[in-house]
Amino acid sequence: MKSHYREYLKLNKNIFLAFLASVIISAIFAQIFSLQAKYVNSSLTLVIDLSVYYAAFSGFFYIDNNKKYLLESGKLDKSRLKTDLFKIITSLGLSEIIYVVCRWILQYYLLTSNYEAYASSVLAQSISFIVYLICVNLIARSVKLYKDKG
Repeated sequence: MKSHYREYLKLNKNIFLAFLASVIISAIFAQIFSLQAKYVNSSLTLVIDLSVYYAAFSGFFYIDNNKKYLLESGKLDKSRLKTDLFKIITSLGLSEIIYVVCRWILQYYLLTSNYEAYASSVLAQSISFIVYLICVNLIARSVKLYKDKG
């Protein structure tokens, strides 16, 4: 398998694992906040979702890539790290804007449609995640995050 395809698979694995962690925690907190106003529930749940997601993603990404940016001398390849971080932040950041808007609107709509708080959270987050994943991959490819070196 070409190395850039393997890198995209690792990125998507990290995104998916972080999503699983955040969807579980978000659903629990959505239910805890179920007596709050619907816009408050949607907002607080979104903040928790993003906090858990980025903490988990950062950990998984570090585990998969901690040796990737080391030179043979053992020093950090700052130039390569800076370039890749810019591309990753661009890919995730632009996609995150779409995700945040989509998730908040969907969860608020579902809550006002009398869905249970945890179900609203899981459903809104799952639909938004699919949109997010598509956007991340399209943007990552367009900025050539992982280009084949051979």
